[in-house]
Amino acid sequence: MDNDFFSFERMAEYFPKILSKFPVSLYVVVVSTVLALVLGTIVAVIRIRKIPVLHQLAAVYISFTRGTPLLIQLFLVYYGLPLLLQAAFGSNVASGWNKLIFVFLAYGLNEAGFLAEHIRAAILSVPRGQVEAGHMVGLTDAQTFRRIVLPQAFRVLLPGLGAMVVGMLPATALAYMLGVVDMMGMITILSNSSYHSLEGYADAALIFVASSIVLEKICSILLKKLDYGRKPADGSL
Repeated sequence: MDNDFFSFERMAEYFPKILSKFPVSLYVVVVSTVLALVLGTIVAVIRIRKIPVLHQLAAVYISFTRGTPLLIQLFLVYYGLPLLLQAAFGSNVASGWNKLIFVFLAYGLNEAGFLAEHIRAAILSVPRGQVEAGHMVGLTDAQTFRRIVLPQAFRVLLPGLGAMVVGMLPATALAYMLGVVDMMGMITILSNSSYHSLEGYADAALIFVASSIVLEKICSILLKKLDYGRKPADGSL
């Protein structure tokens, strides 16, 4: 076993192996974001319309997701969901599930709790007159919401959504706690065989920083496409 504290050669050797698992982290971000958008929108609508019972449950859900660590939520979903499904259906229906499914659910549920209030604020920012105009031309409530409210609300939501996605990427490092072989999982495998982990953590840090910068740039481009950061009224840059 080598006694050197840090080796750039070993860091270069680890890098392609760790980078090969980056798509797993990206996969978690994409699927969890889609799930969070869907669930967050449902929770936001429940809160806006103040649907009895569901409104109170939504408030408790938001408080729980915001007030407990993601790691705890990850373990609750991984260990608690199979027990809940077994109690409901009488069999262990989750026994054959891929561990990534639990990761998607945990991250999606967590981010939806934070995103729901952003979505609610974005929906409420759409002028009431726009909704009334939709009704006047014969659109149903669902059509008005889908065609008029959501597109405008998304423009308001996008800055917060972009920040959430950028923040979620490094948070995916916790997925290895469930045995998912992502970048952190690969570091564990490499360190178990070489007894050196510092180089792997340095590689992971570089990958996370670089990917976060790229995501921030993509979000910035999207914001400009939607006229955020538009030119001042005098035409100056």
